[in-house]
Formats: sequence, C-alpha cells, structure tokens
Amino acid sequence: MQEKLNNIYKSASEDIEKAQSGADLDEIKLKYLSRKGELNSIKKGIKDLSVEEKKVVGSLANEISNKLENALSAKYKEFYQKELDAKLEKEKIDITLPGKYIPRGKEHPLTSTTEEIVKIFRTLGFSQIPTADAPEVETEYFNFDMLNVPKDHPARDVQDTFYTKIAPFTVLRSQTSNAQIRTMEKMKPPIRIIAPGRVYRNETLNARKNNFFHQIEGLYVDKGVTFGDLKGVLNEFIRSYFGAARPTRYRSSFFPFTEPSVEIDVQCIMCEGKGCRTCSGTGWLEVLGAGMVDVNVLKGVGIDPDVYTGFAFGVGVERLAMLKYAINDIRLFFNDDKRFLEQF
Repeated sequence: MQEKLNNIYKSASEDIEKAQSGADLDEIKLKYLSRKGELNSIKKGIKDLSVEEKKVVGSLANEISNKLENALSAKYKEFYQKELDAKLEKEKIDITLPGKYIPRGKEHPLTSTTEEIVKIFRTLGFSQIPTADAPEVETEYFNFDMLNVPKDHPARDVQDTFYTKIAPFTVLRSQTSNAQIRTMEKMKPPIRIIAPGRVYRNETLNARKNNFFHQIEGLYVDKGVTFGDLKGVLNEFIRSYFGAARPTRYRSSFFPFTEPSVEIDVQCIMCEGKGCRTCSGTGWLEVLGAGMVDVNVLKGVGIDPDVYTGFAFGVGVERLAMLKYAINDIRLFFNDDKRFLEQF
C-alpha cells in the first residue's frame, strides 16, 4: 500500500509539472484528491490494516495529500501571475500622454440660485412643500378666487394670463401663491413653508421681463405674526444672499391677497444706482413682493383671522441672479447660449 501511495504521488507530481493551465490543475485535483480520487480510494483501505500498518500508511497518505495540495496551490499561483502579467502587458498605457477631454454639464445658474435661496429660508425655519401641492397648471379657484382676486381684475384678462384648453377655467399659474392656498387648506397653523416653481405671464419680452420665469413663494401663519416679523425675515434673507452692504428699499404696494403690501427693491449692480437699460433708468430692481395675508384669504381657508395672522412673499429667482452676477438681460437665462452658461 505504501508503494501504491508513492506511485500516486509520483504520477500526480508529474501531472502537476506538465499542467499548462488552471483547467489542467482542476482535472488533476479531481483525479487524485477528490472524494472519488485515487488517493482517497487508498485511504479507504487503511481500516483493514493492522494497528502498526495503519500508523505508517495513514501518516504517509496524509503527508502525500498535503504535498500535493501545496504543489497545486503553488502551480495555481504561478498561472495566476502569468495571466496577470500578460493582462497588464496588454493593457498598459503611457501615463505621459494627455488625457481625453470629456465635456461635462454644468449646473444652470437658475438652479444654483434657487437652491441657495431655499437653503437660506430653511435656516430661517421654513420647510419646502411637495411639488404636488403647487401645480403649474392650475384652476382659477386656486390661482385667483381663493387669493381674493376679483372677477374683473386685469390679471385675469387673457392679455395677462395664459389660459389652457385642458379644462374650463384652467390656467398656467401666474404666481406660486397657489401653493399657500393648497397648504392652508391641508394644514393648521403654525405654518411656515416655501414653494419654488415656474410661473407664466403674458408679458412683453425685454431685458428684465420674460413670459416664463421662476418664483419662490413663502408663507408664515401663526398667532401674533406682525409686519415686523415680515421685515425681519426678509431683511435677514437679503443680508444672507447679497451681504449687508447692498442697498435695499421697501415701497408700499397693493396685492389682492395681502394687506398691507410692499415691494422690495435692490440697487442695480449694473449701474450702481445711476440708471441703465436693465433697471429702466431707476437705479433699482424689484426682487420680491410681500405683505400680511388678507383676512379674506384666511377666512376662505377656514383660519380664524381673529386668532391667527400671517405674511406671504414671492421672490423672483431671475432678478436675484441678475443682481448677484451682474447679468443685464433676463433673456440670457433661456437662450441656451453655451458662452453664457459656461461662466457658471
């Protein structure tokens, strides 16, 4: 039996030495070391030997088994290294060659501006509402009626608002204020939300007006909210966005859904307040409208105006970007001119 074991070892060693690939080694392992292999067949007969013979033959069988395992392992490593060297040789590159230019898209300035504005208001405690609560295609009920806009108001005219043929009394929203109505119908105070989105108005195109632009609606309703709170929030926003040195001014205004109402202007960066085409010679650009939520709006959504008060505001994203980056024409945002967009 010892002679058989030695012959198996000799034969297996020669086969391992002659092997040309990992597949050859797999066959050798199966032939000699598997459960049905030659070496295991010999081991099964050890039980029939005497005690002394069992010690000698068993020890030899284990020794041969270990030697063959080690030989196979070494041969596997040898083949692996050869394959790896061949692959590296085939795939090697000259790292001194210049790389290939891969053009990459850049974030649009309106996207980055919107994200910056949203981030500032989030630090002030405002939460962004889901897009589903501020649809772009809206009914007159949410876009006008619930915002205290009279039936004969000029804003409802087809010369100012885009009406659709999807359904009767359906428009492309003219402001993101529809979000405040939908939110107040679903939520109870305290409410502190912002709603970014696109709006549409039948405007004459010029350097500071477009018939499609972006707004961010803000709403805060709670007990004891005052006009002073409105000024505090908006002053902090303007300071965070422009820096404390940028001159601003509040002007009294009128919106059907707020009373009292104001508009906030920021000094034109293109002319530094001296007057130019972008600011129509005034030296200022309006960036947002705001005011205390009208009592009729609160009553319409079931909020008691004797208990709760609130303020709302609408920020113009394009205007803020123009004033921050000295962009003198709003139409540049929508022309897809790579020379313009690559600057950002």
